[in-house]
Formats: sequence, C-alpha cells, structure tokens
Amino acid sequence: MKKQEFKGLGITYYRETLENGLEVVLIPMEDKKNYFISYATRFGSEITTFTPTDTKEKITVPNGIAHFLEHKMFEQEDGIDPFTFYSKSGTGSNASTSYDNTQYICYGTKNFEENLRYLIQFVNKPYFTDENVEKEKGIIAQELHMYEDMPDFQLEMRLRQNIYHEIPRRIDIGGSVEEINRINKEDLYTCYNNFYSPNNMFIIIGGNFNQKEASRIIYEELELKENKPYPIVAKIHERKEVRLKNDKFTAEIEIPKIALGLKIKKEDLGITDQFTIDAYLLMLTRILFGSCSLFKERVIEKKIMTSMYTDWEKTEDFKVFYIMAETEKPEELIQEIKQEFKNLPLDEETFNRTKKVWIANAVRSSDNVEAMVYNAFDDMLYNKEIIDNEDTRIRNLEFKVLQDICKKIDFDNIASVIMLPKKDC
Repeated sequence: MKKQEFKGLGITYYRETLENGLEVVLIPMEDKKNYFISYATRFGSEITTFTPTDTKEKITVPNGIAHFLEHKMFEQEDGIDPFTFYSKSGTGSNASTSYDNTQYICYGTKNFEENLRYLIQFVNKPYFTDENVEKEKGIIAQELHMYEDMPDFQLEMRLRQNIYHEIPRRIDIGGSVEEINRINKEDLYTCYNNFYSPNNMFIIIGGNFNQKEASRIIYEELELKENKPYPIVAKIHERKEVRLKNDKFTAEIEIPKIALGLKIKKEDLGITDQFTIDAYLLMLTRILFGSCSLFKERVIEKKIMTSMYTDWEKTEDFKVFYIMAETEKPEELIQEIKQEFKNLPLDEETFNRTKKVWIANAVRSSDNVEAMVYNAFDDMLYNKEIIDNEDTRIRNLEFKVLQDICKKIDFDNIASVIMLPKKDC
C-alpha cells in the first residue's frame, strides 16, 4: 500500500486500489482508543434507470430500491443479523442510504479484526427471498409514514420538489409505499449485482488498529471478488432554473418555518476542479451566514429568527445551498436572506479571517476518528482521491477569485417555501 501523509496534520494514511477496482484507505491513529470502519458503494436512490451489464436493454427500477436494498443486507441466511453479532462485543453498527451512496459502518474499541471481517462478509452475502422481501415492505412503509409526519421532512421535500424539475433528488430517498410494494427479489439482485461491485465500492478505516492486519483481512476477503463492468446509467437532463420560486403550505406546527434553495449550475462557474468549487462556495456562505456573520447579528437583533440550519448539496451538474429556519416572521426573514445575496457584503479582511477559522476547525477535526473517516469518505465519493493538502489549498484561496465566482452566480435562482401553522390559516 502507498504510504502518504495529511499535510500539516502529522497523520499518515495508506491508499491502494486492488486489481478488481476496490479502493482502500487506511488511517491508523495509534493515540486513539477507538476505530471506525465505512464500507460503501456509489449507489444511491438517484440511480433508478440503467442498462445492466448482462443485457442491452435499459430498465427502470422503483424509487426507493437503494434504501430497500440496504435494509435487506442486514438479513442473513443463518438468521443472525449484524446488529445481534456486533452487540455481543459492544460494537456499534449501522447503515445509511443517500441520493448518491449507500454505506455500512461499524465502530468500537475491541474485536477489530473479527468485526472488520464480518462487515465485509455480510455486505458481500445478499440473501433475498420472496418471503423476506414481502416482510420488509411493511417495515419500510412504517418508516416512510413516520417521516411523512415530521415537519422538517415535509419542508425539505417540498423545497426539493420546487428546486428540481426532473432528477430524482426531488423524490424521497425511501420512495413511496406504492413503489416499494412493486419491488421484488429479482430487482434487488439486479441492483446488487450491478452496483455492489468492487470497482464501484471503497472501504475506509480510521483509528486504533493494526494496518497490516487490516490489509490482510481485506485482501483475504475481497481480492478475488469478481469485478464487473459498470452499468450504463441514464443521464437525466435537469433545467438550470428552479421549478417554483415561491411556495407556501400549512402543517401541524407551532412556529412557522422557512426553507430556501439557491441552485447553481457548476459549469457556469468556469472551474473544473471539484474541491476548488466546493471551497469557494463554502467560503461564500460561511461569510454570509456563518455563526459570526453580520447577517446572524442582524436577524437576532431584530428577533426575526429562532434557529437556522444551512448545508450544501452537490449533484453531477449542480450545487444547491439550503437554508432552513424557524421564525415568527417568515416573509421578513426570506427578504433578509435574499437581500444578503443581493448585497454580498464581502471584504478581504473577513475572507482571510474565515480562512483561518476554517483551517483551525480542520486541525481540531483531525483529532476525531469519525471525522477523519467521513472527510476521507467525501473525498473518495466525490473526487475519487484523498485531499491530503486541504490546509494548503485553503490558504491558497484568493479573494479576487471569490469575487469573480460571485459575478457568475444567479442569486435570483432561489426557491423559497414557507410552512405555516394550520391554526394561523
């Protein structure tokens, strides 16, 4: 394995791609007591139409099948589910499905070798029957109904439907009850065999473990796993503009909520490097809406905001900035946010101060095993490489470049949604 270093952090990591395409990243941290393992596939809910490797005919599987598949991977033929196996040693385990990936994790302080081997084995031993697939439909239907009753989920999905025209990011990751009822074991095996292939997967391990033993186990379990050609995934054209700019609905809540989404087409920015795009856009929103921003001071002083959450989402062609907030004055807060985008109160001093804070936070997060694994996870998922010189690349960000990028962004391309208490209508 190739030995490399996270520059400025004094942390060594090992990177290798097996002959079958599986990507392996090991981050030993001997001063820690715990370890964290993530085994992932680049298959999420947004992939529903594709041409399988063993046919020339394009197929469309039901929405929610990636999430359904994740659930079914925890049912093993021997009747012992992974949660039961890991609980015996006090090891945590879980899985999650997103729009662009599915990952399986385990974490703990002991039984590393046994737990790593078991994680790899159960992810590589699907067991789908007509009976257990039918049983799972009721379980997932309950989960979907649970989310449908959550106001924040309702607000997010309403916003997504107003941002996107065509791509599946406007659809719940879990799909709908009607769609999951159409899933059968053949669908699950088709998706598994096409997307749970070594050249579409990666494994990342961080924390206190023996690097040589980890490598040995990975080789023993996965070196001979067959690689398959990547299926042809249908390209869906998505329009540049948001689908609906202003929307309003009611729900069972006490305090009004708002959600906004700024939609940016990446090719308009004139930058091809994904890390650079992400860095400048994150810098922009940290300056405008960060915890120490003038915007935060202003809306708190005016008492028009109770809480606020922000995040970036990336798709193949777009970057979308999300803001969700709770407020007694939703219309006024939306105008404050839009005004902030319009005025762009940027100055070089704030830019440089934000860089220093960012670097300090990166150094602090390097002391956390889970944070290191998830930083590497994002790098592998979106860049297929480890960004091990983040410190230097942040320092090299230029204020003038940020100004140029801002000139290329259509800050009017925003979808906004207001959720009001039913009692107020």
